[in-house]
Amino acid sequence: MKTKALRLYGAKDLRTEEFELPEITDDEILAEVISDSICMSTYKCAMLGEKHKRVPKNVHENPVIMGHEFAGNIVKVGKNHQDKFKPGMKFTLQPALNYKGTMWSPGYSYEFFGGDATYCIIPAEVMELGCLLEYKGRAYYEASLAEPMSCSIGAFNAAYHTKMGVYHHDMGIKKGGKLAILAGAGPMGLGALTYALHRDVRPGMVVVTDINEDRLARAESLFPPKEVKEKDGIDLYFVNTANMADPAAELRELTGGTGFDDVFCYAPIAPVVELSSAVLGRDGCLNFFAGPTNTQFSALFNFYNVHYNFTHVCGNSGGNTQDMIESLDMMSNGKLNPAAMITHVGGLDAVIDTVINLPKIPGGKKLIYNHISMPLTALTDLAEKGKEDPMCAKLAEIVEANNGLWCGEAEKYLLAHAKAI
Repeated sequence: MKTKALRLYGAKDLRTEEFELPEITDDEILAEVISDSICMSTYKCAMLGEKHKRVPKNVHENPVIMGHEFAGNIVKVGKNHQDKFKPGMKFTLQPALNYKGTMWSPGYSYEFFGGDATYCIIPAEVMELGCLLEYKGRAYYEASLAEPMSCSIGAFNAAYHTKMGVYHHDMGIKKGGKLAILAGAGPMGLGALTYALHRDVRPGMVVVTDINEDRLARAESLFPPKEVKEKDGIDLYFVNTANMADPAAELRELTGGTGFDDVFCYAPIAPVVELSSAVLGRDGCLNFFAGPTNTQFSALFNFYNVHYNFTHVCGNSGGNTQDMIESLDMMSNGKLNPAAMITHVGGLDAVIDTVINLPKIPGGKKLIYNHISMPLTALTDLAEKGKEDPMCAKLAEIVEANNGLWCGEAEKYLLAHAKAI
């Protein structure tokens, strides 16, 4: 079967090509990929090429398919997996395989396996590890975003707290505690906020900071603090630290002077890391979530507080399969809606420019539908484009009726009416 896919040949060398996939073996599965959301990690991979830890050194001769936040339909199943998987099943997957100690992952490492493709071959190790997951929801975009949501879920699970005089770690955020999400008005930060508000163990206070007023305004419109307080009993604040003379002091003041129990750092920028350190309370846990591209990245951390106040740091570069399952279950039960993360949609022909220019494109997640042709389009631009394009006009109408958010109805309409790739 032929596939059309975005392939990486080296640093900044991305090509959209059509080529023949080999016939699957008894241990493999052929899949149709419907949607893939573009991750900042994909941008880092594109910039680094073979210098990236997950990319093979011979990528120039054996290019890999990019994209790892994807969902679609199972087309054909090798006989060794026919007891569990059937043609027509919807799927998503956990890309952090960690197979036999390697860092190989779809979107970085495989010649025929990745998310920015019309079709791909899922290799045996994915099923062996239990990383291929059936998706029982309706909209593919939710299944694509289950992976980035699982990363935030993993961050909450990786946090830990201690007890005086006892060498025991209580895993997870502090129940009823004070939580900060710094540089948190972007897509991943809003995903973390969504999860914080709806998980079983919740904080009593959440403070989301950013320096972009537009992003903060959008976040506040999606999560009105008054409604959150009335519905969930959580005190929610959105704060522009660019307007503060002393951000650390003013953020600590919001906590009543105690500092935060849990701080999530969502930007690999030294001043943000140092602010994270400065606002930790006693036994405060800092999760450094954002991955830097600079292998020598470092920042100052208050080790006086490590010694006397038991502050500590953890980090995670993704979730695990259980985090993915939790993400999918919460979406299926209506507890988690990742739509707030999405600000743009486009087709496979838009993916190269999107990946290469990702840091320069404002907004949140960029969602790619692999079987259609469409320039990357902000949801807020649909109405303007709709003056000349009836499809965009209808999409704008659907999105507007859904509080400005992407939704299953919009996805269904787009897939039915967009030009095929």
